[in-house]
Amino acid sequence: MNLIISILSISFDIAKKISFQKQKRYTRFIVRLSIAATAISVAAIIITLSIVNGFQESIANKVFNFWGHIRIGSVNGMPIEENSSSLHLPLSKIKSSAPFILQPSVLSFQQDIEGVVVKGIPFEKTIFANRSQNSIIISDVLATKLNIPIDSHIRLYFMNNGSIQQRKMKVIGLFHSGIEEYDKQFVITSINLLQQLNQQLNKVDGYTITLANSEQMNEPEISKITNEINENLPANMVATSIIDYYPQIFDWINVQTVNRNVIITILIIIAIVNLLTSLFILMLESVNLIGTLTALGATHHFIRNIFLYQASFVCWIGMGIGCFLGIGFSLLQQYYGFIQLDETAYFIKTMPIKMYPIQIALVLMGTAIISYLSFLIPTLWIKKIDPTKTIKFD
Repeated sequence: MNLIISILSISFDIAKKISFQKQKRYTRFIVRLSIAATAISVAAIIITLSIVNGFQESIANKVFNFWGHIRIGSVNGMPIEENSSSLHLPLSKIKSSAPFILQPSVLSFQQDIEGVVVKGIPFEKTIFANRSQNSIIISDVLATKLNIPIDSHIRLYFMNNGSIQQRKMKVIGLFHSGIEEYDKQFVITSINLLQQLNQQLNKVDGYTITLANSEQMNEPEISKITNEINENLPANMVATSIIDYYPQIFDWINVQTVNRNVIITILIIIAIVNLLTSLFILMLESVNLIGTLTALGATHHFIRNIFLYQASFVCWIGMGIGCFLGIGFSLLQQYYGFIQLDETAYFIKTMPIKMYPIQIALVLMGTAIISYLSFLIPTLWIKKIDPTKTIKFD
């Protein structure tokens, strides 16, 4: 055991000397260049993961905040009785449930009109609990488009049983979802107003369900809970996950995973090719040393360990610097948001960041394992070196 430790120690000392000694400027340049390339690759992988994680979570949360995670409605699309206790929901997995009504309308302000969908929700569950039912919340996009100030009055026109009914509404607030489709289309009012308008005081279009532990929810878990709810619903009702209601948005979100994987694969390949190239160059430059050690009786395993240690210096120093740069950039963006986006195209104003320590650990472990396996390839060349020729090499 002591002999093995001694041999490894000698290999380590030789590798450290030929990697960082001052007299070999070309070697130092190759080592530093390889460290820089490895650091850039690792940093880029961490930043890519952080951006894609943040982007996917931010967009999904915008949809969930507006609609909840699951929607319950009738099978035939007709109104249902407003009685949440009859739904037999798995309460341990649900944070809240709220009834809603959706009704098309025409919004009029001064000389302007706009087609909208009025979403009726229980005002008593919001910050507008003390407002009258003739109050309305519109998006800032709609307010800007029609020049509607807060506390002004607008009119809503409904088609109901072949006749047009109108309601004068006071704008009490603005909302901003960041999803242009929602902001242009929806306005929010009290569900009681729409129930009275339709003369169906105990009827609703459905329920929005917000799940507990929403930050840990993903598509399979939401689908699983949706199926569990469906098993206990009456025959005339059905639960559907919001992911299935808006597949175009979530398909677009999932495409980012494919893009992320492609980018990371390319970066890993670049890092590995760079490390292999640098190791080949360092071995070529040390061909005299290899021949001398071989002539002195050093085994191929001993010589290989020298260059594996040398490659390890490059790999681990590069990964350490890359990890520092990647996490540092992500934290700066997370807290200061200096990179801005076009919200109409990306649904968000500031590039979001979400870091998972387990992902960073896997990046470092995966890069190290792949690198060490790759390092074994160039060291096979050591066996083909003829000491009688290399010692004469000058």
